[in-house]
Amino acid sequence: MTSIRFAAAFAVAAAALAARDASAQTATQTVSYEVSAVNEISVSGSPSLVISAATAGSGLTSASASGTYAITTNETDRKITAEIDSDMPSGVTLSVSLAAPSGATSAGAVTLSSTAVDVVTGVSTVNQSGLNITYGLSATVSAGVVSAGNRTVTYTITAGA
Repeated sequence: MTSIRFAAAFAVAAAALAARDASAQTATQTVSYEVSAVNEISVSGSPSLVISAATAGSGLTSASASGTYAITTNETDRKITAEIDSDMPSGVTLSVSLAAPSGATSAGAVTLSSTAVDVVTGVSTVNQSGLNITYGLSATVSAGVVSAGNRTVTYTITAGA
C-alpha cells in the first residue's frame, strides 16, 4: 500500500513538474504612440450678397447672407483669422461675423481685406459644427454700380495672442 501511495505521489509530482515546464512563454513589445496637433476648419453654404435698395435721402441698404462652419482642434489658445483674396472695390465693404465655439470669443462683425484679421479668439480643445457665419455687404453711393464679382474668404486656425 505504501508503494501505491508512493507511486501516486510520484505521479502527481511528475505531472506538476511537467505542467510547469510546459507553461506558456512570454514576450514583450514596446508600443510607441503620439497624438499630433489637429486644427481643422470647414465651411458650408453658398452666401450671395446683392445691394439693390435704398431709402430716399439715406444710404444704400446693406445686404447679409449666412453660412456655417465646423471646427476641431486639440490645442489650446488658438484663434481663427479671416482674409479675402483681394481687396474690395472702393466704397464697398465685405464683413463677416463668426459665432464662437464653446469657451471662445467672437470678434463680432469685422471688415475683410487681403490682410488676415482675428474673427474668433480663445479657442481651445473643441469640436463643434453648425456654427453660424454671417456676411455683410455695404456700399456707399460713391461706389457707383459694381458688377457682380467674387471674393474667396480664407479661414485659418493659428496660435492665439
